[in-house]
Order: sequence, then C-alpha cells, then structure tokens
Amino acid sequence: MLLAALFVSFLAFAGHASAVSWYFLRYVPASGQKFTSFSGEMTIPALQKAGVYYLWPGLQPTDNSGVYQNVLDGRSGTWWIGSGWCCSNPSLPWGSGFNTYANEKVMFNNRLDSGSSTWKSTLTRQSTGATVTDSFALCRIGLRELTSPIAASKSFNQAIFAIELYDVNWDFGQLAFSNVVITSTGTDSSWCNTTPENYNGATTYSINGLSASVSGGTVTCKINSVILQRPA
Repeated sequence: MLLAALFVSFLAFAGHASAVSWYFLRYVPASGQKFTSFSGEMTIPALQKAGVYYLWPGLQPTDNSGVYQNVLDGRSGTWWIGSGWCCSNPSLPWGSGFNTYANEKVMFNNRLDSGSSTWKSTLTRQSTGATVTDSFALCRIGLRELTSPIAASKSFNQAIFAIELYDVNWDFGQLAFSNVVITSTGTDSSWCNTTPENYNGATTYSINGLSASVSGGTVTCKINSVILQRPA
C-alpha cells in the first residue's frame, strides 16, 4: 500500500514500465501529531552515469496520496535538485532548482507557513550560495477546497530519507544527510528517539547525534547525521 500510494514517480505517471528499487528510512510522529518542518544538508554523491536516480528527503501525508520532496535527479548525467509535490491532488508545477556536483552540500528547508497555510521550500547550494525558494499550496483552505471534495489539504505524518532507482544500481556510494531538524506539533517526542522504519530491511545505515526537545506545543528532533550507506 505504501509503495502504491506514496512512491508515484515521474516515470510511473508517464506510463513507462521499469524495474524500481527502493531504499528508505521513515519517521512517524505520535498519533494525532503532524510535521511542520523538515530541514538539513545533503552531501552530493558522485554520479557515475545518466540514469533514473532519484535521491530525496520528503514528507508524506496522512492520506498517502503523494510526497512532498526535494529531489536530486540524475537523469541528464549531471545532478539537478529541485523541490515539488508528486504527483496529483493537487496537480502543482514543479519548483525551481539547480545543478550540483559530487561532494558539494545542498541545504534543504521545508516549512509550513502558518500565515498562508502553504509549504515553502528553500534549497541552497553551499559552494556558490545559489538559493531557490518555492511555495506549494498543499494546505490552503479557500473557496475551491470548501466546494470540492477532491481538493487537497495535506497533513504530513511521515518524514522520509529515500533512494529511488529505476533500472540502475546503487553505484554512487553513500547518501549522507547532516544537521537534520524535524519539527512536529504536540508534546510526545518519543518518535524522535525511536529507530526509524527501514523499508524491507533493505538499507545499511547509521544515525548519530540525536536529541529531542519539547517547547510550546512543538517537538523538535535534531539529528547530526543520517547516512544511507549501502544496500543491506
């Protein structure tokens, strides 16, 4: 159910049949809590060849209807990273992005803007300072939402670190995230201190420097490093 509902890639929507390999870790907050931000740094691995490599942190909503993600894309033979919602309900334009290269770090910051009920994504290429920011109307309550039962209003309860591969192998070495901060509503921080789901036990990984705090109805989970090292 998770794969069918969540991991709906660009190729799947294009009707292209291909072999897919999944490696991901997933955090889920306490019942009734939702994520309000997800940020950190991704160290860019070496891209060996052009291929359908999608490497990303992302958030999945409670209805499992898609994924809000910052995707490192290897299809052109040069890494490109951009943010967006995949893939429908709502149908939104993909965000802006930039090329990036092995050993660079890209900062990602995804945050719910409580004032407008939209999610804002900012990506920063540390080597040049290049920054792109995009907003996605994933929670907006307006006339269309009130009159249409299929209109989107997403509440995110899954934070994911993923490697999504189509007809290619995991040949780029480790995928490392650092200075990760995830916030949720509520007062139960146990999800932060719990080992994340390792889908099908497929990934050898390490997590270091984890801490949780609660203040003013917000749980803040900080993780020094999350490293997807290799297939298990």
